[in-house]
Amino acid sequence: MQSPGLLFILFQLIDAIFGLVIVVLIVFVVISWLYAFDVVSRRNSFVNAIYEFCRRLTDPILKPLRRIIPPIAGVDLSVLVLLLAIQLSRSLLWWVHGVLTGTGPVL
Repeated sequence: MQSPGLLFILFQLIDAIFGLVIVVLIVFVVISWLYAFDVVSRRNSFVNAIYEFCRRLTDPILKPLRRIIPPIAGVDLSVLVLLLAIQLSRSLLWWVHGVLTGTGPVL
């Protein structure tokens, strides 16, 4: 059996990082909703630590989008736009891999 190759491993690593960013964004949004609807208290140190971790990871990515996309009726749509962009990037990533290795369609 042939080993997958360095290029495949690199693309898998990038795809895994995209997947982790998606998970962190979803956790961030869910906890912010739980805070907004008073389901969870901000004094809960465990949930607050998770929220702060997610916020510190996502804020550098979301700040430029928030400047372009204002909140609509108090809803931050920048997270949705980022999730869509990441999913599109994941699809393009594997298309580029197929083109580079000659195993996928060019168009």
